[in-house]
Amino acid sequence: MVSRVHKRIAMYRNLQLLRSIRYSHSRLKASVLLELSDYIQGLKQKLEELNQLLTVATARKIADYDPMPKLEVETQEEAFVIKVLSESSCQGLLVFILEAFEEMGLDVLQARVSCADSFSLEAIGNNKVIM
Repeated sequence: MVSRVHKRIAMYRNLQLLRSIRYSHSRLKASVLLELSDYIQGLKQKLEELNQLLTVATARKIADYDPMPKLEVETQEEAFVIKVLSESSCQGLLVFILEAFEEMGLDVLQARVSCADSFSLEAIGNNKVIM
């Protein structure tokens, strides 16, 4: 007899938990279960749609991804404006670029660098004058 009471109390608690998920006020167990079944099916459908959107977005990102940095060089009066853009931040890229400037004999007069998610460098430089 005690076992039946414990089972009934446990079942009532579980039913209350199920009702609280959807804020259902139904008294019948069957209607609560039907509401939750519909709710779960809706969640599954939304999850499937989100996964499809994520797959499409990921495929686009991979297709648009260009690992090579883009380089622009503009000449101004007595200086050069050098712009380097990369979609991803590469470790050591800034050092590599500065060493290349040094090898080319370029003095960097002013530079602006960002390495947060992508890499961008805008530098103004001129040729070193060797006497």
